[in-house]
Amino acid sequence: MKKDIHPKYGKSTVKCACGATFETGSTQPNIQVEICSACHPFFTGTQKLVDTAGRVDRFKAKMEKAAALKKATSEKAAVKKAKPAKKEEKTDDK
Repeated sequence: MKKDIHPKYGKSTVKCACGATFETGSTQPNIQVEICSACHPFFTGTQKLVDTAGRVDRFKAKMEKAAALKKATSEKAAVKKAKPAKKEEKTDDK
């Protein structure tokens, strides 16, 4: 290894958004993470939605809007089928 070109490797403290902390080796002294093994669904066995920038809420709103639009178009089609077509009567005025 060449000298003075590699970063210093030492102990690092990792802090999770859930409040868990642990030590590991890294070139950075402090690391902040959003999900760790203490709160990740794969390791805990529970399902937890991680909503980044409201994506889940936007998706739910989009699905509700699509369902409402589908319902409105199906009701409109049902009304259109229920109405009999008007035929104009031809009268001969001679």
